[in-house]
Order: sequence, then C-alpha cells, then structure tokens
Amino acid sequence: MISERRPEAKTLSIVAPFKGDAPSLNKLFSGKYYVQVHSNINSLAAELGAGTGLVILTEESLLGGVVALDEALGRQPSWSDIPTILLASNKGRLGRDTDVARRRLPASAGYVIVLERPLSSASLLSAVDAAWGSRERQFEMRDRLAELAEERGRLTTLLENVPVGISFMDSQGKSIISNPLFRKYLPSGIIPSKHPSSAARWIARDSEGKKLEPNMFPGARALRGEAATGVEFCHKLDSGSESWMRVSAVPLYDEQRNILGAASVILDINEEKQAELSLRRFNEELEIQVQARTRELNAAIERLRKESDERERAEDQLRQALKMEAVGQLTGGIAHDFNNMLTGVISALDLIKIRMAKGQTKDIERFMDAANSSAQRAASLTQRLLAFSRRQPLDAKPLPINRLVSTLKDLLQRTVSEQIALTLELCSEDPWIHADGNQLENAILNLVINARDAMPAGGALIIRTRLIKSNEAEQGQVCIDVQDTGYGIPHHVQDKVMEPFFTTKPIGQGTGLGLSMVYGFAQQSHGYLTINSVPERGTNVTICLPENYQAHKDSAPIERLAKAGSGQSILLVEDDDSVRLINKEVLEELGYQVTVARNSDEALESFYVMDRVDLLLTDVGLPGMNGRQLAEVIQQLQPRLPVLFLTGYAESAINQTDFLGPHMQLLTKPFTIDVLASRVANMLLANTQENAGYQTTP
Repeated sequence: MISERRPEAKTLSIVAPFKGDAPSLNKLFSGKYYVQVHSNINSLAAELGAGTGLVILTEESLLGGVVALDEALGRQPSWSDIPTILLASNKGRLGRDTDVARRRLPASAGYVIVLERPLSSASLLSAVDAAWGSRERQFEMRDRLAELAEERGRLTTLLENVPVGISFMDSQGKSIISNPLFRKYLPSGIIPSKHPSSAARWIARDSEGKKLEPNMFPGARALRGEAATGVEFCHKLDSGSESWMRVSAVPLYDEQRNILGAASVILDINEEKQAELSLRRFNEELEIQVQARTRELNAAIERLRKESDERERAEDQLRQALKMEAVGQLTGGIAHDFNNMLTGVISALDLIKIRMAKGQTKDIERFMDAANSSAQRAASLTQRLLAFSRRQPLDAKPLPINRLVSTLKDLLQRTVSEQIALTLELCSEDPWIHADGNQLENAILNLVINARDAMPAGGALIIRTRLIKSNEAEQGQVCIDVQDTGYGIPHHVQDKVMEPFFTTKPIGQGTGLGLSMVYGFAQQSHGYLTINSVPERGTNVTICLPENYQAHKDSAPIERLAKAGSGQSILLVEDDDSVRLINKEVLEELGYQVTVARNSDEALESFYVMDRVDLLLTDVGLPGMNGRQLAEVIQQLQPRLPVLFLTGYAESAINQTDFLGPHMQLLTKPFTIDVLASRVANMLLANTQENAGYQTTP
C-alpha cells in the first residue's frame, strides 16, 4: 500500500503486521510523507535503498527474524544511517521492556529510536520529524561529498591536461603537486642541487650562455624569496640529445610572510631553440658564402651578377626564417601570458581558501583583486576567440546608421594619413538597422585601415550610406560603402580575400583576418558583404544589413535610472551555486527582493507562491527545461514580464534576433556589477513605462 507520491519526496517505510496498526500509521503520515507499507521484514529489506528516508517498525514485525534486514542495512553506503523507529509493546502485551525490543533489531541498525506504546500521535509525529531531519542532513552530506568529488575531478583534469609543466613544492624543495609534463622533465623535485641524480641531467645557462650554479636554479631562488622567471635549461635525454625548456618559479608565503614553498612552471621551448640554433648556423654559413662571393666579384662582372642573384635568394630565405622565428616567439608569448592568468587565479584562490579555513580574512581583498584581474584578462581573450570563431553572441540593438557613421568620423580621420581626403556621403532617409554597434564600428574601422594601406601615396576615401528598397517588400537593405582610390585587388585573388589568413599585403604587414571577421559579422547579422575592385583604380567594399524600419518608432529614449532598486521582486534562476550566491547578494545590495531557484522546476514552484514577480533573471543553460523554455512558460502565466538571460556560451543564443522574444534581453558572461545593475534597472523602468501606457490606452 503506497500513498500518493509528492515530487522529490523520500520514502517513509512501515512494517506493522497486526491489523489496524498499518492503516492508522499510513493515515497519520501520508499527508506529509511518501509512505510505503510492507507486509513483513523481508519485503522491507528488498525495497531498502538510498532513497529510504525513515523506517517505522512495530515489535511484532521482528518476530519472524531480521537476517534480510541486517544484510540490507549492511549494504548501505558509508554516509547512510537509516533512522529506525521501533514501536515497542508494553509489558502487559508481550511481557518485555524496551531494551529487550531493541535487542531484537540487527546490530547494523545504528540510528534507533524506541517508543513504548501506547503513545500519542503528537509524540510519534515529533519523533518522526526529528529523525527525518537527521536523515535529510545525511542526504545533504551525500550531495556535498558528490559535489566535492566532482570539483576535485575537474581540477585534477585541468592540471593533468594543461600544456605546460606545473609543480608546487614545500620549503625543502620537494614536489607536493605536479602534473605529468613537469614530472617528465624533473621527477625528483625542482632543486637539482638537492637531488644529484636529477641534477646531473641538467645544464642551466643564462642569456649569455654561461653555466648557472645549482643555487641559482629557479626553485632554489624562489625558496629564498626571489621571483625567478624565464631561466633556460638544457635537458639531457637518455638518448644523449638535448631538449630545451624555460623554467619560472615564484615563492609562496603564509600570512606572516614566511616562505611556505614555491610554484614552478616549465615551458617546452625546444623547437624555438632549435630554430634559433639553425638560424645562427645558417647566418654563419651565409656570411662565409657572402665573403667567398665578394672575393670572386673582383674577378669578373658576370660572376658578380651571379653572386648578387645568389645573395638575394639567400636574403629571401633569411627573411622567411626570421618571420617563422617571430611567429614562434609570439606563440610562446601568448602561452606565457595565459599561464600567468592561470597562475594568478589558482594561486590567489588557494591562498583565499587557506586563509578562510584558518578564519583569517585580513588582506584577503588583495588576493581577490589579483584573481579578478587575471580572470578579466582571460575573459577578454575568450571573447576575442569567440568573436573570431563566430560563436560570440551579438548584442544587437536598434541603430541609426547615419548617426553611427558620423560619430566615427574623428576616429577615422586620425586613422588615415593627411594625404587621404575622407568624405562622408550620408543618405537623406536616415535609415535604422538592428545590429551590434561595437562590432559594426570595428568592421568599418577594419575596412578604412585596408583602404588606407591601399593608398600609401594618398588619395580619396568615401564612406557612403544607402537605403535600397524593392517594390515587393516594405523592409529594405541599408548599405555602408567604403570606397578608395588605391591600387585595387588583382582579379585572380578577388575570390580569396575573404578567406581567413589570406592577405595581399607584403610579408609582415598583414594577418589576413580583417575581411574575414567583417564577413563573419555581416553573416551573423543576416546581411552580406560585397567587394568591387578594379586594379590601379580602387576598391569599393559594401556591408549590406536589413533595414529595421520599426526601430525609429520603438527607440524612444529611456530616462537614466539610478542603479539602486526600490524593492522590486526578482526571480533568479541559476544552477551554479557560486554564481547564484554572488548574483543574489549583488541584487539584494542594489535594493531588490530576490527569490532564488536552482532549476526550472524550482523556479515554477517559487513563481506560484510569490506575491509579485517584476523580473525573471535566468541562466540559459539549465538542467532539464532550459532558461528559454522557462521564460516561455512564465510569460504565458504573466504576459509582458521582463526576462533577462545570462549566458557564457550557448549555441542557440548566438543569434539574439532569433533567440530573444518580446520583453527579453541577453547579457553575456562575464559581466561587471555595474553592467548587471544598469541592465536590470533599465528593463524594470521600461516595463513600468510600457505598463503605464498600456493601462491608459483607451
């Protein structure tokens, strides 16, 4: 017999064989708990599991033996101690006291409450509530342990897969934590002087090639309080060959500024070093060849011409080699910067964790600022990578195109040379579009820079706006032309200019990314890009975007509102515990009343019981029903409710025009508190003004 199950309830199991006991207990508890009534102990043992919240047994149920129950309880996980309430008979019924009844239970039943009958319903309910609360704390501990294990797994995966060697060592120079790449190069630690077998395989040299003594190794220096960066090491492999790497180490301090140990990073620079050595040998050989050819030049004019040709070919090879070296150095620099970002975040968080564990919060803001700074730099890098891969959501808004181009004039004039005459030809219709203003400005600036480079001796540059309408549709195309009088693009490469990394500029003067990114922006904005170029006469590049003829009517300015709220009610939905906590604290600091939910089901439950909801603030990626689906359900219940989506990366949210519905906006993570406050305040104000107009409309 099972009562109707409530969502997410856990089982209260009852075994009471005497007639009348089971129905009475079921009736008493079924309104509050999900109840299962079993006919005997064996049936209970078969159903006993992690979802069992509480067991109620009458003493009569134990008369048939408890072996199966003992085995079932023994199979429970270590965190689980299922509470058992034993309803003992009084002496008048069975002639035994409560201790005798308790001894009938198996030894594996750890949490047991013995209640002697008869007893009141209130006493039984009170005992059940107390035991149930204890069981709920067990479930919370289980969930917390699972979360900690998952978080530790993620950190371990990150450390094991980061493409550099990383190690943390104690004050004696012994590695405490290290990843496979680090152990590959230095398995015994990072102070070779304390590990002779390892030190024999290392040769440390400074920038001038002089050998470094062991006490000058980065790890040893870090333990003395010095920050040692960029020390190059030559590692002797078992095969006898050499492998080069760059090692850096920094000291780690406790709150009294005593050195606890050091952190070290190893970066493989073998290819860079081998290229450097090859280039050096090539230069030496080239110099010998040049000297030999120079001596031969005095013998004959013909030999002079031949040797001159040979020298030009060698110089071309040298320039190409230098270019490849520069690419290698750039790659190493990016890796170095990103490693610094990771080190800044991880080390600062570790220090914060250590201090919080000790209850010491002094100077903790300094570490928080350091971690935030590194995280902001990493976020900026991620935004650029997403933009290049066309996975960055565009923040599309209504824009008056003539006004946008006019505001760019001063910047564009400073970008081009004085020999270039810049002219704006703006159409009289003053059309509006719906696009990301920052991305459009970057696209125009990219095209102007290309036009400038195509006119090294000067010329004319025209930026023109046009509105093209067809008779079949009200909505037209808004076109932005960037026209120059430069040397143009050869016909045989015009089909390739929008390919990534293709460029017609000389070596070292262009990356080939500009037109590719402009093309990607136009495609994401439901437009297109055209190029019309005539060699030696000039080039005209056109960005065409759909006209938003409704934008001007809908673009009445919203008065600037103070970022503090006035008690408006916000339903916040976020599955990440840390993000949910921070956003709730921020919104409450700003003066809002905040109700939080971890997923869409909790959000709907909260929505039904809240007196008023002024704004739904939800993450896009939620378990189960996602944030976009949740917004649709709630807006059906409360039309015109403002919805602000938060997302770090969501494939479905790349195109905001298709993703967002009425009264919806999207904010991309990471964002500052000021940006969140401004967006929430403006959405609430706009909704208030709209509702006021809606109510007064006859």
